[in-house]
Amino acid sequence: MYADAETIRRILTATGDTWAVVGLSNNEERAAYGVADVLRRYGKRIVPVHPKAETVHGEKGYASLSDIPFPVDVVDVFVNSGLAGAVADEAVGIGAKAVWFQLGVIDEEAYARTTAAGLDMVMDRCPAIEIPRLG
Repeated sequence: MYADAETIRRILTATGDTWAVVGLSNNEERAAYGVADVLRRYGKRIVPVHPKAETVHGEKGYASLSDIPFPVDVVDVFVNSGLAGAVADEAVGIGAKAVWFQLGVIDEEAYARTTAAGLDMVMDRCPAIEIPRLG
């Protein structure tokens, strides 16, 4: 288990409302697109992060986390596990408060580094599934 219920609740309710969604593009077939829409409906500001830097759901996109010119609270990661560790390291570097690896995204070494740096982290879970469970 890569996150307890309290960590999940804290990230979703108290960590902050600016979520950088890494891997988010205008491809409506991708999970990131639908999850970002759910996050928006629950009051989160989504910031698309994708090499194309597309505007998605009305929000300006950026090519990387370090290109975002304002603070980010949570970094939600939709890239494959082999690339996710570098994203987590970048999240630490920009001062994010938490990192969320989506379903199927697992990197135990990145989890250890990120939590050792003082960030909350969830791995192999989906906020669109967890938010409704908050009650």
